[in-house]
Amino acid sequence: AQLEEAKAYFQQAKHNADSAKAMVAARMSDKEAAEAAVSAKESQLYAAERKMTRIETLVKKGATTEQEFDDQEAYTRVLTAEIATAKSKVLAAQAAVDAAKAQSVAAESQVLAAQATINRVNADIKDSNLVAPVKGRIQYRISEPGEVLGAGGKVLNLLDLSKVHMTFFLPTQYTGLLVEGENDGTEVRIILDVAPEYVIPARVTFVSPEAQFTPKTVETEDERQKLMYRVKAKVDPRLLERYRKYIKTGVTGEAYIKADPNAEWPERFAVTLLDEIEANDANADTAKK
Repeated sequence: AQLEEAKAYFQQAKHNADSAKAMVAARMSDKEAAEAAVSAKESQLYAAERKMTRIETLVKKGATTEQEFDDQEAYTRVLTAEIATAKSKVLAAQAAVDAAKAQSVAAESQVLAAQATINRVNADIKDSNLVAPVKGRIQYRISEPGEVLGAGGKVLNLLDLSKVHMTFFLPTQYTGLLVEGENDGTEVRIILDVAPEYVIPARVTFVSPEAQFTPKTVETEDERQKLMYRVKAKVDPRLLERYRKYIKTGVTGEAYIKADPNAEWPERFAVTLLDEIEANDANADTAKK
């Protein structure tokens, strides 16, 4: 509503500015007409003065009457007065031009102010739009519509689909063999309970420095072997982008690690992804036909 109001005010201000410009043009035209009238009267005065000079010469020679001279002199004085009046009209026209220009400047200022209001409202609208910092999926809404939030308030819970990992636990004797790294970490194969036909490749990216599920202080070697460490295996972001619509959170499954980097994965842990299975099924259907 504020934006529409600002736009309407802008259109009105622009209309006023256009009207003010037209008024300036009209006042300039009036001034030019007044100046033209002065020029015309001055030309008439020049001709009348020359005629009066000639009549004065004729009067001295007795070729005409003094009455004719008096009439011409009176006419000359009338023209002089009319020129003075015309010049005052020029001054008045100039004042009208100056006033119209001032109104035009004020109208242009209103246009700029209206445009600034539109820009401010648009900026407020832009600031009010929520833009996800990452390409992900909204899990649930934290704040309800119409709720007033302070700075840093939370609105939505967003799942970053480019950072998906599985958390599992390993005993002490295996954690020392693991290598952390998104590109060169220990290889992992993930099989989800909901889709056991798929084998998902991943790599170890985190090994907890603290043990879990055991007493805080363990002294004997046997007890130390029972320590469990939390491990995270992250799926390649390129693979996640490829199967974005199938990603789910909180899914359980099993993770298998390749402790020996020189070993080969058994055939049952060969990577099988959705498009590969669909392609194999399509080939099988084609072969049957």
